[in-house]
Amino acid sequence: MRACTATVRVRGRVQGVGFRYWTQEEAERLGLAGWVRNEPDGSVKALLSGADEAVAEMLERLRQGPRGAVVSDVEILPPAAQDVPADFRILR
Repeated sequence: MRACTATVRVRGRVQGVGFRYWTQEEAERLGLAGWVRNEPDGSVKALLSGADEAVAEMLERLRQGPRGAVVSDVEILPPAAQDVPADFRILR
């Protein structure tokens, strides 16, 4: 089982619908570390780190989002050198 890290930006109606809390719950269910935060442009950005299969599954879940969300795009961003936390956090 290989580990990978992905940074993603989720666009659409993703703020004001509990997206960050849902993302944290789903990531924790999958055993992922990382973070999620709202961006000033109305998108949500997340860092996902864990087993390849778990990250791939989380990307699929992000494409659906929680009830009330309307996801128009999930963009995988170029890798950046960042520290990955040991757990999954909501950043403010």
